[in-house]
Amino acid sequence: MTVKVSMNVNGKAVSAEVEERTLLVTYIRENLRLTGTHVGCDTAQCGACTVHMNGRAIKSCNIVAMQSEGADILTIEGVAKPDGTLNVMQEAFREHHALQCGFCTPGMVLSAMDLLKNYPDPTEREIREQLDGNLCRCTGYHNIVKAIKAAAATMRG
Repeated sequence: MTVKVSMNVNGKAVSAEVEERTLLVTYIRENLRLTGTHVGCDTAQCGACTVHMNGRAIKSCNIVAMQSEGADILTIEGVAKPDGTLNVMQEAFREHHALQCGFCTPGMVLSAMDLLKNYPDPTEREIREQLDGNLCRCTGYHNIVKAIKAAAATMRG
């Protein structure tokens, strides 16, 4: 059975007929062709599929698309400005070499952006605790923590 889903993704209204069991991550990647949202574990453990739904970071492999009916979704493709200028967090990740293979980076950036809403001046411990649901197999998190602290400082002015 199919259902019609409608939502705003990266500021644009989108809708499609999908099977009831279609995951939000599948809808984003296959229907919208926004492939920056990655599929890692399929069990909501790794965070590679993290997007923002109505302003909060969520794991898009953990909900079906129809649960996002009417929601505002932000994917990594919608984070930079339309002219390509990087968001403060993206720039901090670039500047502090907070990525290697890049597989976790989109989810990590979106999780870090959400983290700073709740912890505008986070300690290293708070960053590490809050990123517990995002796995990186390359960096050891050291540069990711540095990038988040730098982004927080920039955002505070």
